[in-house]
Formats: sequence, C-alpha cells, structure tokens
Amino acid sequence: MPTLPSSLSRRNFLANTGKLSAGLMATGLLSSCKQGSEILWMPGRQVIGANERINLAVIGLRSRGWSLAEEFMKIPNVRIGTLCDVDGNVLDSRVAEIEKQKGYRPTAHQDMRKVLEDKEVDAVVLGIPNHWHALATIWACQAGKHVYVEKPACHNVWEGRKMIEAARKYNVLVQVGFQNRSIANVRRAMQFLREGGIGDIYMARGLCYKQREWIGKVKDGIGTGPEYAYFVFNRPGENYTADYMAKVDYDMWTGPATLMPFNYNRFHYNWHWNWNYGGGDIHNQGPHQFDVARWGLGKTEHPVEISSSGGLYGPPSNQQTPNFQTANIKYADGTLLVFEVRGLPTNPEEGITVGNLFYGSKGWMSLDGGTWKTYFGYKNEPGPSSESKDEIADPMNMAGAGSGGHQNNFIAALRSGKRQDLTCDIEEGFVSSTLPLLANASYRLGRKLTFDGDKELFVSDRQANALLKRQGRGEYQIPNRV
Repeated sequence: MPTLPSSLSRRNFLANTGKLSAGLMATGLLSSCKQGSEILWMPGRQVIGANERINLAVIGLRSRGWSLAEEFMKIPNVRIGTLCDVDGNVLDSRVAEIEKQKGYRPTAHQDMRKVLEDKEVDAVVLGIPNHWHALATIWACQAGKHVYVEKPACHNVWEGRKMIEAARKYNVLVQVGFQNRSIANVRRAMQFLREGGIGDIYMARGLCYKQREWIGKVKDGIGTGPEYAYFVFNRPGENYTADYMAKVDYDMWTGPATLMPFNYNRFHYNWHWNWNYGGGDIHNQGPHQFDVARWGLGKTEHPVEISSSGGLYGPPSNQQTPNFQTANIKYADGTLLVFEVRGLPTNPEEGITVGNLFYGSKGWMSLDGGTWKTYFGYKNEPGPSSESKDEIADPMNMAGAGSGGHQNNFIAALRSGKRQDLTCDIEEGFVSSTLPLLANASYRLGRKLTFDGDKELFVSDRQANALLKRQGRGEYQIPNRV
C-alpha cells in the first residue's frame, strides 16, 4: 500500500490506489481473488486467524461512533488502536478515555487519510455524519480496509451504488449498521414471515414515533451569546466558542457537502435536520424500520412508485426537514410499504413507538425491537411469538456467522473472510437506505414519483433525478469510476 501524505489530494489518492491495483493484477495476485462464498483476498494476508488480533480504527467519535467503539472493545482479540475525528476537542477526550479504560494510548488523527495509510489498520468503523458515509467508505476500500459504516449507507442513491462498486472492486467486506439483521429474535420473525406464517403479505408498516426537541433559531457564526448557542425550550445548551472551534477542521467536517457558514444547528447532531447533510428522522431512525419492513416483505428490488407528504410543525427554527411525514411506497406486484414519522407528542400504536407491523392474508405481526407477536383471523387470536423459541431453532441459517450482535457479526466475517457471513453487506444496506431517500425526494417536490429500479433513476423527471446525486466539492468529489 503506497504511503498517503496528509496533504495528498483525493485525485492523487485515487490514482495511486489505481496503480496499486494494476500492479497486483500484473503479478496475478488480485486476479486470483475468490468471490462469493469463497475466502476474500485481504491486503497483506489471506485470512485473519481466529487467535490473531484485529486492529480497528474508529472514525467519528462524538456519539454513535463512540457507542460502536465501546461495543467493539468488548470483543476478544479486537483492539482499537487508532481514533479519528475532525473535532480535536472530542478526539482528545476519547483518547483519554481509552487510555484510562485500556491502559494504552491510541494513535489519534483529525484527517482520516492518515488513518488509511496505516498498514496496521485492518478495518475502519465509521460513525460519521451521513454526508460522509459514501466517500469515507470508498476511500477505505481503495486503501484495502474493511468497513463498518453506520446507517443509512449513503446520503444519496448514486453514491450508494458507488460504495457497492468500490467494495467489489477492492474485494473488501463492508457491513452497514442495520443492527436488527443480527438480532436472533428479529431473524426468527423474518423466517416466520418468509415461511408464510401470516399468509401472503400485502403490506408492511414502519413506525418512527420519536419525539424530538425543538432546536430553535441560531445565528450563523461563532460567539458566546444566546443567538449563537443551542437552547432547548430556554434551557442552556452547547455553545461553540472561538476557542472550541479553533480545534475543529470545519472544512473537512463539511467534506463533500456544500460549504456553508458555521451554525450550531448545522453542526453536531443537528445536521440531521438539514438537507445538506441529513434527511430528517425518516433518514435517521427511519432506515432501521425501512430495512425490517423490506426484509419482511422479501423485496430485494427497488419500488416503482413513491409518494410522501408531511410538514414541519412548531415554532420557527433552523430545521429544514419535516417532523411529521408519511410515505407510501409500492412495488411492481402491488405490495405496499407504508412509513410514518411523528416527531411531536403522540400515542403509540399497538404499544409500539419505533417498530414494524406486517399484514398478511391469514393474520398480522407486530415487531417491537426483538419482541414479536402474531394474531390470526377476524377475532385476532394470538399465534406464535418471540416467546415460542422452539418454533425456529436456527433462524435463517445464522450458524457460523457469529453471535452476540452486529459488531460481533462483522468481526466473525472478517475472520472467516466470507462475504455471505455478513448479516448486512453493503448491497443489502444500500437497497434499504434508498427507500427514505426516494420518499424524501417525493416530499421535497410535493408529488408522486415513478422509479426505474434497473436504471436507478426516476422516470422522465429531471428535478427528481437531480436529488439522486450531488456535485461534491473540490478534493471531496466521488468520480464516476471508483
């Protein structure tokens, strides 16, 4: 792997990795890779032995990334030797935490490209904002690193397809953080549905009834007054001063998104509510339930028709995305996927605030986390449930793919070198991640859209297709050929 200086431009980075691939092809190494269920080629070694230590780097450490780091640190023979975050304040505190917990001081970088040039790093864990998921994954693939990337897989449809192409071209494993895929009870529920447990399924619903606090209006810029700080219902919140921001690489934080003046409500966490970086709760919490809904329906293809409506209700704020939204998605055979987001005070449905409902010709199923129940006939008589564990002894042939959660599954797949051992390979994660993206396109344009899944384009709709890809920015652009 060629060394990548921190000043290396993305274009040169891609050129160098392309030369590496060409060299490997010439020597016959890359051409001898085995695909599918066979062992994958891995940079520097064929397989990672069961007793060998796996060296991870975690990129993005403030919230979700740190939660992932804590889970990976629990796994035997896994060492987090490198931490990376564009916010030096967060980076310093996380380095200190690992040093306190584990007794060693991890290497620290603000620029992820420094992480990717380290030959000792086997895989990277990406807990960064949505707008960075695709580019960081592609860079990591090009550097020969395996990737665990949080959901949603991508910020737009085109970039998600490029992630798949990079994973396949550089022959590395990429796991998307749809954790339900590795929960045994959820897998039992899915197998029950696949075996016709409630008959022919005609509709799946996803519920995201998650109350969100009002973010208010915040002035662009850096300052100490309330007009610059984040306040929730008049309670003091975080305030990003000049001293704090002096340790933040804001240009790199923005990365492939459009560069905008600093504003707290477009920064840590609140980026979710801005189209430039996120897509609202339908693209934040929602992807988990979209994934389960599609899984339960047994759909591997894209839908053909999408409509979505809603709005942003409450006092004025910097938020762009809706806090109430419904989406109606139809597949070619007429099967429906219906999704609803409620970010305001609301009631649960069947006791569920975040979960799924499935409807079939014989009965229906509720799925709340790892708890599921079924009901049959016009009298809603109770049927098999998550308590009936003897119903399905080996859920969906999970044996050999690891146990103990999604992070353990990723590590187990790294050790086996088999792509099919991943419970959520990048292609699976991409198809689910497109669903809220398509719904948001309909919401933003205010009309029903028709989608051609083979071409991954909206039919005869230039405005809608413009939302499937973004321009990128400077050194942070993704090329057509990854």
